[in-house]
Amino acid sequence: MTRKIQTLNSISKKGLSRLPEGYSVGNDIAHPDAILVRSQAMHDLPIPTSVMAIGRAGAGTNNIPIKTMSERGVVVFNAPGANANAVKELVIAGMLMGSRNLFSALKFVIGLVGDDESLHKQVESGKKHFVGHELRGSTLGIVGLGAIGSMLAESAIDLGMNVIGFDPEITVDAAWRLPSLVKKAVSVDELVKRADFISLHVPFLPATKDLINAERIKLMKKGCILLNFAREGIVNELAVLDGLNEGKLNAYVCDFPSNLLRVHPDFISLPHLGASTEEAEENCAIMVVDQVTDYLENGNILNSVNFPNISMPRESDFRLAISNANVPNMLGQISTALAGAGLNIQNMVNKSRGDLAFTLVDVDVTVPQAVIDQLAGINGVLRVRYLPH
Repeated sequence: MTRKIQTLNSISKKGLSRLPEGYSVGNDIAHPDAILVRSQAMHDLPIPTSVMAIGRAGAGTNNIPIKTMSERGVVVFNAPGANANAVKELVIAGMLMGSRNLFSALKFVIGLVGDDESLHKQVESGKKHFVGHELRGSTLGIVGLGAIGSMLAESAIDLGMNVIGFDPEITVDAAWRLPSLVKKAVSVDELVKRADFISLHVPFLPATKDLINAERIKLMKKGCILLNFAREGIVNELAVLDGLNEGKLNAYVCDFPSNLLRVHPDFISLPHLGASTEEAEENCAIMVVDQVTDYLENGNILNSVNFPNISMPRESDFRLAISNANVPNMLGQISTALAGAGLNIQNMVNKSRGDLAFTLVDVDVTVPQAVIDQLAGINGVLRVRYLPH
């Protein structure tokens, strides 16, 4: 079956090359089956009813109207961990910029005037203003121990740093990845009290808004360096400004420029470079293209932000993929409808996530359109897809 994929941003060719033969891809595709996106804001875009999946070639999905898509049975995918190494390396660069005063030193050198002899004299006279601290022996506090946080912890330990971490929702997989030398804090408050560097790696949610605020900055060590390569809203900028002005914070290094802080000498901001490497863009595109393709072809879900992960090996050429509300007796109604049409179920799996659920069913013969329509009419069913091979 020919599928149509709309791209709202430039997507790595290495990722797009993994689409099956016969797929149509472009930014002006009409009635697409799926959309691939990076940073394009989609909240005010008209999203065609033909769309069955949205793949975000990155981790954050704040630019996608997830609630609306969930109500339509559209599965939203992301690519967690695909850009982790790129972000980790940038955090280490940020720690060095903050601890060795590299940003101020670079500006000092750019501002020098005179011949080479004069420059050498100015350098020798001025370098005392940029004396910094080594990373070795200092303590890094990491809030959020997912793919990026665990990789950062490992690299920091290799650099001779002590590492403490906090993540109340750490997954089993993340816990296995975490180096054994990482000490665990029981709260964010405990972590900020003990760390010389604090790096944030949590999503922006109501619970994480202003995670770093005036109260927590007061708990920090004098001269602490705060790094935010996660999301802008998890740090209260007014509180950071006060912390910088009072000398509580030695530097704030982040990926989100701000007019409030932009000209402050101890504010180091980068233009959202966290995942801006060729390798990260390729990794994200490959991961999300593979996920969207498997969903379109087989109904399997991996790394969705709104539906449960679900996978079932095919046992027949006739498969139904059903997105539905997580309500009682849904499987019973689906089974009854199939049995009433004389269709034998060879395998069935159902998974739920919050208010949503997903069901895969393999049957032994072709599914008539009348049965598909009957399933779609069940109260609580959001979308029915028939996926014959």
